[in-house]
Amino acid sequence: MLNPRQVLTPEALSMLQHIDHLGSFASAARAMGLVPSALSYRVRQMEEALDVLLFTRASRQARLTEAGRELLREGQRLLAEMDSIARRVKRVATGWESQFTVAYDSIIDTAVLMEMCSDFYTQAPPTRLRLRHETLSGTLFSLSAGQADLAIGVDMQMSPAQGLRFAPLGAMLQFVFAVAPHHPLAKSPQPLSDATIQAHRAVAVADSVPQGQGVTIGLLAGQDVFTVPSMALKLDAQLRGLGAGFLPLTLAKPHIDKGELVACAVLRPQRSGQLGYAWREAPGESAEVANRRALQWWLNALSPVHTRTALLGESRDPITAPSV
Repeated sequence: MLNPRQVLTPEALSMLQHIDHLGSFASAARAMGLVPSALSYRVRQMEEALDVLLFTRASRQARLTEAGRELLREGQRLLAEMDSIARRVKRVATGWESQFTVAYDSIIDTAVLMEMCSDFYTQAPPTRLRLRHETLSGTLFSLSAGQADLAIGVDMQMSPAQGLRFAPLGAMLQFVFAVAPHHPLAKSPQPLSDATIQAHRAVAVADSVPQGQGVTIGLLAGQDVFTVPSMALKLDAQLRGLGAGFLPLTLAKPHIDKGELVACAVLRPQRSGQLGYAWREAPGESAEVANRRALQWWLNALSPVHTRTALLGESRDPITAPSV
C-alpha cells in the first residue's frame, strides 16, 4: 500500500480540485482526459494511504467529506505555496537574497523604518524581509554574529569587527537629562550633582547583547535602576515619573516643549554620540556584487541625508524609494 507522501502529489491535489469543482468523477475525468475508472482508482489510493474517506458515493454526485474538505483546503494552500516557491527561486537567480535581516536600535524612529520597508516591497523582490529589534551594543553584535545583514543605529565609537563597513546616520546625537515635572529632581537646585542624582532611581535601557557582554551608560554606582527593553519605554517611564535619566534630545524635546518633561542641568559632561549603520563586506567586495540586491537597495535608501536624519527623529520628510 502507498504511504501518504506517495499519494499527496501536486497532481493528486489538483485532481481533488477538479472533482470538487465539477461535482462528479465522470465530469472531472473528462476534463483531465482520463477514463472514470482510472480517476476512481487514484482517489481510492489516496483514501487507503490516508485511511480516510474523501468523498461520499451515495449518489451520482461526488461530495467531499469533512476530511476531504480539510485536505482540499490544505492542498490549495500547498499548491499556492509551491507556485510561490517556483517564482521566488526564479527571481532569486536574478541576484536578490532569499532573506534579508535588518537589526535596528531602539533609538531608531520605527515609523520611518516601516516607510522604508514599504518602499522596499514596492520593488516586489523575492526577498523575505525580517526586522530585528536590538539595543545598545546588541545592534552591532547581531551583525557581527551573522544574525543580521544590516545594522541601523550602531555606536560609531565601538570597535568595528573585521569585515564590517560603517557609515554615519546624521550629526552628533545630543542627549538631555530629563524628568517628569512632578519628579523630585525637577525642583532640586541645579546643576544636579552625581550625589543628588544617585539618590534617585534611574531608568535604563537593557543591552540586548548576550548576557555578560553588554554595556551600561550613565548609571552611578549604587543607584536604584528601573530597566526597560527599549528607548520608547524609557521615555514612557520618565514621563510617568518612574525615574530619571538621559534621553535623546530629538525624542525628549517635544515633551519638554509641552511641559511633560523638565530638562535639568547636570554637573557631569553632557552626553553625545555618533550613530551610524553597518553591513558586512568581504575584502575586495562591494555592495553591487551579484546576489546582494537587497543590501544594495537598503544602502541606496540610506544614502539621502533626510532619510538618515529622519531615522533619528530629526525630521519626517517623505522617503522616496531608490531604484536598483
